[in-house]
Amino acid sequence: MRTAVITLAAGRHAHLLLQQDGLAAGTRAPDSYVVVSMADDRIGALTAGRKPAAEVVTVPLDDGRLPLAAARNAGAARALASGADLLVFLDVDCVPGPGLLAAYAGAARDGALLCGTVAYLPPAPAGGYRLDALPGLAPPHPARPAPRDGQVLRGGDPALFWSLSFALTSATWHRTGGFCEAYSGYGAEDTDFAATAAERGVDLWWVGGAPAYHQHHPTRHPPVQHLDDILRNGALYRERWGTWPMEGWLREFAGLGLAAYEPATGTWHRR
Repeated sequence: MRTAVITLAAGRHAHLLLQQDGLAAGTRAPDSYVVVSMADDRIGALTAGRKPAAEVVTVPLDDGRLPLAAARNAGAARALASGADLLVFLDVDCVPGPGLLAAYAGAARDGALLCGTVAYLPPAPAGGYRLDALPGLAPPHPARPAPRDGQVLRGGDPALFWSLSFALTSATWHRTGGFCEAYSGYGAEDTDFAATAAERGVDLWWVGGAPAYHQHHPTRHPPVQHLDDILRNGALYRERWGTWPMEGWLREFAGLGLAAYEPATGTWHRR
């Protein structure tokens, strides 16, 4: 089974390089490593000459916004053109554990969407993260199942899918149709992908022994910097699926006086 790892990058260069180091240290090497640069012209030079060799694909911004859905589709297209049988998507902040690729490859079946655990790391110590120390820095995120090594939990809730770390066969990718490129900027494109997969009979499996470690970076809670993206993409999701995603954040925005809900129309809007 030829395995391709796909990641998206726009900045976060140190995070990308540690991910590349994590892949090089794994028990199974990827057959291809596709890095999709979202209008970041430094990616090629940064990754050049390192292992695993990175094949850089460049996509433009969408009216100044990161085209996350379109970028994942572009990465998958390049991987499939190179003969990949298994597509493994990792967020640029995620460092794979040594057994991640082997665990995903061992669990892969057509008709299954595979997710491993993700641990959110504390800020890096002086000198940066050490690969061998990552497992002891944080437990897997408690809001998702954490099967033991070698265990696969089938019949997962699609609402718990996350795009930080997931894998699927090429046949399953074609079955889903990829990500809906009507989404642009932050939020809901991965929730839409999981809903589409479930509608098309793809089961969600939680895979033990496929850990990823999310490197710390400054953020805001709730993510007010993404307010407009969340409102726009949330409205698109409601149009497609009948419900609003990210409702926890929407309620927090409302509490801050940034957004309001209109019961008569069932819509959220900026205040």
